[in-house]
Amino acid sequence: MAVPGAAALPLLLLLSGAAAGCGYQSCPPTRPDMLNVHLVPHSHDDVGWLKTVDQYYYGVRNKDQHAGVQYILDSVVAHLAAVPSRRFVYAEVAFLARWWQQQDPATRRLVRELVQQGRLELVGGGWCMSDEAAAHYRGALEQLSLGRRFLRRLFGACGSPRVAWQIDPFGHARELAATFAQMGYDGLFLGRVDHQDKRARQQRRELELIWRGSDSLEPPRADIFTGILPNVYNPPAGLCWDQLCTDPPVVDGDGPERNVDAVVTSFLQAAATQAQQYRTNHILMTMGSDFHYENAHLWFKNLDKLIAHANARQANGSRVHALYSTPSCYLRELHRANLTWPLKTDDFFPYSDGPHQFWTGYFSSRPAFKGYERLSSGFLQVCSQLETLAGPSVRDGPYGPGDSSVLREAVAVAQHHDAVAGTERQHVADDYARQLAEGWDSCQVLVANALSLLGGTKEPLVFCNALNISVCPLSEATAHFTVILYNPLAWDVTWPVRLPVRATSYAVTDPQGRPVASQVVPVSGVTRWLRGGAGGAPGELLFQAWAPPLGFSTFEVKQLSPGNTWDTPGGPSGDPEPQIENEHLRVRFDPVTGHLLEIQNLPKGISLPVFQSFYWYNASAGDGLSPQASGAYIFRPGAPTPVPVAKRAATHLLKTALVQELQQNFSQWCSQVLRLRPGQPYLELEWTVGPIPVGDGTGKEVISRFETPLRTAGRFYTDSNGRQVLERRRDFRPTWNLTQTEPVAGNYYPVNTRIFIKDQKVQLTVLTDRSQGGSSLQDGSLELMVHRRLLHDDNRGLGEALDEPGADGRGLVVRGRHLVLLDTVGDAPEQHRPRAQEMATPPTVVLAPGTGPHLRQVSGLRRALPPNIHLLSLEPRGAGAVLLRLEHLYQVGESQNGSRAATVDLTTLFSAFTVTSVQEMALGGDVPLPSLSRLLWNTPTGAPRARLDPRRVRLQPMEIRTFLASVRYRGLGQGLGGP
Repeated sequence: MAVPGAAALPLLLLLSGAAAGCGYQSCPPTRPDMLNVHLVPHSHDDVGWLKTVDQYYYGVRNKDQHAGVQYILDSVVAHLAAVPSRRFVYAEVAFLARWWQQQDPATRRLVRELVQQGRLELVGGGWCMSDEAAAHYRGALEQLSLGRRFLRRLFGACGSPRVAWQIDPFGHARELAATFAQMGYDGLFLGRVDHQDKRARQQRRELELIWRGSDSLEPPRADIFTGILPNVYNPPAGLCWDQLCTDPPVVDGDGPERNVDAVVTSFLQAAATQAQQYRTNHILMTMGSDFHYENAHLWFKNLDKLIAHANARQANGSRVHALYSTPSCYLRELHRANLTWPLKTDDFFPYSDGPHQFWTGYFSSRPAFKGYERLSSGFLQVCSQLETLAGPSVRDGPYGPGDSSVLREAVAVAQHHDAVAGTERQHVADDYARQLAEGWDSCQVLVANALSLLGGTKEPLVFCNALNISVCPLSEATAHFTVILYNPLAWDVTWPVRLPVRATSYAVTDPQGRPVASQVVPVSGVTRWLRGGAGGAPGELLFQAWAPPLGFSTFEVKQLSPGNTWDTPGGPSGDPEPQIENEHLRVRFDPVTGHLLEIQNLPKGISLPVFQSFYWYNASAGDGLSPQASGAYIFRPGAPTPVPVAKRAATHLLKTALVQELQQNFSQWCSQVLRLRPGQPYLELEWTVGPIPVGDGTGKEVISRFETPLRTAGRFYTDSNGRQVLERRRDFRPTWNLTQTEPVAGNYYPVNTRIFIKDQKVQLTVLTDRSQGGSSLQDGSLELMVHRRLLHDDNRGLGEALDEPGADGRGLVVRGRHLVLLDTVGDAPEQHRPRAQEMATPPTVVLAPGTGPHLRQVSGLRRALPPNIHLLSLEPRGAGAVLLRLEHLYQVGESQNGSRAATVDLTTLFSAFTVTSVQEMALGGDVPLPSLSRLLWNTPTGAPRARLDPRRVRLQPMEIRTFLASVRYRGLGQGLGGP
């Protein structure tokens, strides 16, 4: 039966879509007396997963997955323009930016009109949809800033998203919620939450809530309205009309295939069921999925029919009103409802979608790429800072054209929830690494140009990219060279330099020409094996270097003797009391097993028995009774007790004036060095794991476990994206009564930079150099998963086992570091806070033949920042403009000294330039802070911010303040001397 008035349908649709402007002004009318169903067309376009970014964009390798983003955007724009009532939302700026470059002026004008009218709504706004477990807060923040800046440049204020759109990440972080709030987002929509959590929220009608992103920032600065979508991000069953779907189209003719009545009834039933789980007379349905809308006509034509026929039923008493809408228009209606929403203060980790399906494996998947991403993000800061300090001429310096944007975009792509997460296919991981390597190449030219300009040299500068396996051609082949150490932190840093050399003795002098203690020690057997056997330098030159804040120091190295034998004290285990010691720590080892036995903090008089070793969990392959296997996403050990890699380690003890270390060899594929240097208040553990053996047909997930007698009452602590620290309780969730089905995997949490345990007096902290999964499965213990090699797919779409081949095809070998700190509970934050920043943004070592730069020591700051303040960002923003972010490192009440407010004078802070004016920006750096206006959700308003005085910028705990500064550069070399 035909719908009355159907002939006039296209005209009605055209007339109903007239928009008054972007944002909330563009929202279509709703019916207060009805259930309003907001239909949100969207395409979720992964920036790499089963295919590379290029393959997804162009539609290559469709046998792997049919997807071509360029065609999606082509088709959507054309079909949005055809009918003004239609709406579409898009998130992934990396794809949009590429597509935009290929469009003609007419298409660009059309897209601008669609955005200005609110018909094409940009959500999320990041270069990608970032991961939330493995992404460091700096990387997540900067990829959002990069995307938002692009959108604002193209579309003005209408390009600034009002809604954060995290519909696919596998769990959600509190720190990222705080980030969205401080960038000015009004709401955040999530697709995936734990199945138990979701069921409890459905029953209580708490799928929409206020998420308080910080205990330190005064509400509502870090509060954000958060909605959990009903179907992850898919349409309701039976209502999928993409070319990738199998549901029948809406047939509204009079023939035998007519199904419109059944489709509409199904839609109304789905709406009624969904409405029972939400609190207002508005619900949202996502109409799209992965790489949908390549032929947008299919979706839009069927949605046009669904809306028309569903609304026609109102004449027969239906109380449902269907409409094209967007997340921000839906959010506006919720705000108008003026309800009091439930409050959440924890996070959404870990995520599981079934009783034995905890997505906690990806916290550690692809550990080498996770490490490379973290290193790359740190080097991007070095590159960006030096580009800013050296001034505009740095891009075309003596070493050629350099550019930080290549690495900036590569690091942004790496934040994607199938990139740093480690859940991509192998060839995609290789492509992410390729993009980062190209970014390094471009940034290294820029860094060389900057060091040349700032230091006054035109000698060639050399980067040693393989120092992790002690390879550096310049130091190995040259008898006279200079080491330049650049420090990207805003405080003085002392840093151990370790370079491969062939001679036995060298003289090292500091920037003032004074001798620096140095020593040559043999390269370890594990390192020789890693670089392929007997080749390479036999020794390593050790010395302690230092550098001023945001600056560099140079150290001249001259060979004294050409010999190739070393007389360094050391020996195998069997010493009656093997130990290593400096002025801060004494570390004792078991003389029989070679294991760590005890750590003593000498100044504090703390002694803690600590046992540490490596174990592996037998990865479940799944079976007929419980088919879930461990895979790239899911961690599911076959048994709760891990297997020791070895019951004892072969050891070698090395003691010199510059380093004391115990080398442990647990097996052919697992070794570790425990190391102390003078002045170092932490124990360094350098672990090397792989290739993990799988010849027995068993996948293995390798952990480093620490065991102590601390009484921890089931509690341990992990960071949120490297920033806030959250308390975790074993077998417990703060917001629902947990039924624990996986006692190991269900207690794993993301560890981005640190995990610790403590009792009333003593705290043991472990810092990581990359994101890893971690837990405390027994009181007094903590563990970190360092590597995993699996033989089965976990059936979450990847279609590939996580079995990384490594450079030689025999399996991946990974080397990384843990720093172990033992301190009182009260003093521990003042150690782990700055050390975590040093791990995330380490100094950069550059070599030059001969004497190197004319200026031997340069600092970009006139003075160090207060010890609780971190310079998070410093980057050029066009001629004479600089973006900078200052960050308070501590939480409220965390440290007696560290948690105090601090004040900075921006006008006299920098030595390379003078700040002439300052504008405070929202966290993203794209919107002036005074113009930021957010919806308030029945929570107390924050105190009004005082008028900006750049001479007295005050930071409270956990605060990040962002500034756009106009600057005037001084002449090169003027004011850029020592600190």
